[in-house]
Amino acid sequence: MIYEFEKDDDSGVIFVTLELENKYTLKMVLDTAASCTTIDTTALYMAGYSIDKKLETCTVETANGIIKVNIYEINCLTALGRTVYNMPVQVYDFFAHGILSDYDGLLGLDFFKNTILHIDMKNNTIEVL
Repeated sequence: MIYEFEKDDDSGVIFVTLELENKYTLKMVLDTAASCTTIDTTALYMAGYSIDKKLETCTVETANGIIKVNIYEINCLTALGRTVYNMPVQVYDFFAHGILSDYDGLLGLDFFKNTILHIDMKNNTIEVL
């Protein structure tokens, strides 16, 4: 299936829509350099998740340095025609780490396990196989 995406013309960043629990819509950056999906704490809270229900805390290396993140299990994530159930995601407070953005997180490669992606930057489309 082929899906259109929004792209920032200056940076080339790809934005896709992610649905949590088939109810809440988040604007995510498709980050092919990120091994794990990451969601901003505020976005997760606004989607109705209890922030105190984390599975664990771990340390990860990001483009901005080493930080501590909380791991939450999300029951249902849907993007680009693909749905993943019971997926662990990294969650941290973007604002507290100096990130001011108009997106709610990063959709990482873990979401696309066993999937083939063809990204067409010229036509702003992604084919998911």
